[in-house]
Amino acid sequence: MPDPIRRTALTILNRLEHSHHTLDGILDPIIEAGLNFTRRDRNFIYALIHGTLRWRGRLDWVLAQVSKTPIQKMDPKVRNVLRLGLFQILFMDRVPASAAVNTAVNLARMVAGPKVTGFVNAVLRNAIRRRETISFPDATHNPVAALAARMSFPPWMIKRWIEQMGHDETLAMCKAINTIAPLTLRANTLTTDRQTLATALQAGGENPQPTPFSPLGLRLHRTNRSVPDLPGFRDGGFQVQDEAAQLVTFLLDPNPGERILDACAGLGGKTGHISQQMKNIGHITAVDYRSNKLSRLHQEMQRLKITIVSPQHIDLYNASAMARLGMFDRILVDAPCSGLGVLRRHPDTKWRHTTHTFSKMADRQLQLLNNLAPLVKPGGILVYAVCSTEIEENEMVIKRFLNNHLNFIVSPAAPFLPSTARRLVTPDGYFRTLVHRHQMDGFFAARFRKSRAVDS
Repeated sequence: MPDPIRRTALTILNRLEHSHHTLDGILDPIIEAGLNFTRRDRNFIYALIHGTLRWRGRLDWVLAQVSKTPIQKMDPKVRNVLRLGLFQILFMDRVPASAAVNTAVNLARMVAGPKVTGFVNAVLRNAIRRRETISFPDATHNPVAALAARMSFPPWMIKRWIEQMGHDETLAMCKAINTIAPLTLRANTLTTDRQTLATALQAGGENPQPTPFSPLGLRLHRTNRSVPDLPGFRDGGFQVQDEAAQLVTFLLDPNPGERILDACAGLGGKTGHISQQMKNIGHITAVDYRSNKLSRLHQEMQRLKITIVSPQHIDLYNASAMARLGMFDRILVDAPCSGLGVLRRHPDTKWRHTTHTFSKMADRQLQLLNNLAPLVKPGGILVYAVCSTEIEENEMVIKRFLNNHLNFIVSPAAPFLPSTARRLVTPDGYFRTLVHRHQMDGFFAARFRKSRAVDS
């Protein structure tokens, strides 16, 4: 009988392969349903899933070398069993290779019957014998294939990055994306400050490091605790938020007493930051089309002692529904995007997209901006942000928006960022971060000011 930890990991991988949901949307409910899992069990499940997805491309390359059956012709469930077993063999030193094989055989029997157990056993044992001699594409003759196989990325993605950045910088970015991201916290200044929070975390046995660009952030590179068990969580002392996402709110520059719209609020990371910048005075409308996330956002605001947020369940692409919200001093639109800037945290994303993704996302991002532009008061501020590094979702969206709305002008980002972060601004005045250069998620943001009363 397969052990429940690996069985759960395989269930999640199988559901992900046949679902439009993200990894987080599938993983969290299944993990929560496993009420008997210890914290150590959950950490192992996360490591198995994220590691298998992070290295899926390399795993498939190796499987192609050691299996007589082509990857594409394998039963998808058996293929995931092999990926899961091979990941443990190649990347998890604390798991004996024999244990990885035996548990994979048991999983294969569970999902496909006894007829495949011999095949799974033979492939994985062949991988153990040959793991030091596996050949990869020659980097000189085929740099795209070589990087794609070794670093585990889709070839089309490697090709576009090499064309944009060159080989060496693409390699550096791939290496950075394949590292495990630290847990980054943002101190909630409504209840504490960064130094006080750091002291509490140190007293609790953690080793927090201040973020170099954001004056509110702390990084925890290693912790054995769950987030709710960290010192300061229950008192509303912090939110989990990457440093790049923290810096985006500084661009909005919200003031106490203003009327703010957080147009894609999600779980409320930026909503909480906006609230603390406003000193919990004024009003924030937090909009999202997913009611379950708004419910969690409301609970999060209560934990943070924030009282000025009104969650609203609205279709962001319905212009008439959005218009009924009224006018705002400032609007933040953290738009849905490809997510290529957060691949460290969401390794499933790189296997979900194609070369056609970016034009589709850009059209939807422009639609959002078009719907929101009339809601900005004259002289008001609109901030557009995406966790994407791709030009179609960055500068090209901005260009299209400005061509449609002559009453908006770019407001250069630098004056609104902390002095330590002003070097993250492009010559055009946009905010941009890259994981391999700045050790934070890849973000892009642009700040606009509405210059005339009539929207054109």
